[in-house]
Amino acid sequence: MTTRMTRRSALKAAAGVALAAPSLYRKGLAAPPSETVRLMAVGAGGRGAADIAEFAGSKAFQLVAFADVDPSQASGTVKNWPHAKVYTDYRKMFDEMKDVDAVSVSTPDHTHAPAAMRALLMGKPVCCQKPLTHSLYEARQLAKVAAEKKLVTQMGIQIHSAGVHKQVVKIIQDGTIGKVKDVHSWSYKDWGDTSPLPSRTDKVPATLAWDNWLGTAAERPFIGGNYYHPGNWRKRLDFGCGTFGDMGCHILDPVFGSLALTYPKSVKATAGGPTETNWGLNNVVEYVYPGTKYTAEELHLTWYDGKKRPGPEIAGLVPVDKLSGQGSIYIGTEGVLYSAYDGGKNTLYPADKFKDYKAPHFGNDNHYAQFIDAVRGIGQTSAPFSYAGPLTELVLIGCLATRFQNETLAWDSANMKVTNVAAANQFVKKTYRKGWEVEGL
Repeated sequence: MTTRMTRRSALKAAAGVALAAPSLYRKGLAAPPSETVRLMAVGAGGRGAADIAEFAGSKAFQLVAFADVDPSQASGTVKNWPHAKVYTDYRKMFDEMKDVDAVSVSTPDHTHAPAAMRALLMGKPVCCQKPLTHSLYEARQLAKVAAEKKLVTQMGIQIHSAGVHKQVVKIIQDGTIGKVKDVHSWSYKDWGDTSPLPSRTDKVPATLAWDNWLGTAAERPFIGGNYYHPGNWRKRLDFGCGTFGDMGCHILDPVFGSLALTYPKSVKATAGGPTETNWGLNNVVEYVYPGTKYTAEELHLTWYDGKKRPGPEIAGLVPVDKLSGQGSIYIGTEGVLYSAYDGGKNTLYPADKFKDYKAPHFGNDNHYAQFIDAVRGIGQTSAPFSYAGPLTELVLIGCLATRFQNETLAWDSANMKVTNVAAANQFVKKTYRKGWEVEGL
């Protein structure tokens, strides 16, 4: 499928949608059928339900089907879209629902790549939640296939379309604080768990298709009490990416974009670290990047999460005792930019030097409407997989480094391998469970 619907496909979509929900058009809640983007969603509860609600802000959007391993978690979506076909296995949905215009993926991280790749191979535009993938290899492959097929894509990093993000990019790229030497970024979140894996086996809820929830991951007993489903999967190595994977793609997005970063030369974790089954807490990860036109000859980037924060490195540059729960500090040759992710405010230091500075102002764009419009051939997305893939790799190489505390990993981006710690390379690519393999992954 091209990025613009053909007249023939539009008429076919019109026939199906008009039969499904004629009342929507009478109420003015949907676009004329010829302009409708028929979307199927992988994941429709929790984040998935929120994403569908955001898409629904566009009159050009129509949900025609969704797959959720636990429809009880997607009751709101069922209520709001009663004519949408419901599945518990996204593979079956992909086999049956060929005549759709786009796909969204809003699931635990380990399902992002296999679902998104199936959609790309069908020639469908894809909007996928962050992090784009669960492994480095998956991120590289999704970006590659999306480019080869020239498909509209978008990753769910809403800050990318926010005015505060665009302001950071403008301030940095205008050279307001000179060449950036160091960046410190952090999140207070604690998506980790240092306790051992419980030895019990619990009864699978009647509403949950547990095997489908596991998907590409190895079989294992179900553990209840929200250990995996629906909320704490982010803490588990096989399903989520911890705090770094959860928030890194958001908070490091302005860093990555404004400084035009490519791939790191090396990465080192100096605090935190996972257990055998869970991501760790209170991580600190240090990167060294080759210079760009906006940085010094080398850029040093440090990530902190949980209770960790920048310390002596920023003393005297910004008010250390007033840091927001999440944010970034850019240290340049001519000044410092403090970008508070919580609260969305950018401040320049020294205060006296920049007291008369007038920061550029930008409005917010609708990240979801961007995708729907781009599928219709109107405009472009701002976080396509060509951008989101390398950004996700930035985050995932840091997650990998936490497995090897205090070891500097030399990263060969062209060959996607750690050149000096052979054991690290086992985590670059995943092995999918039999029956869940996907071409290209």
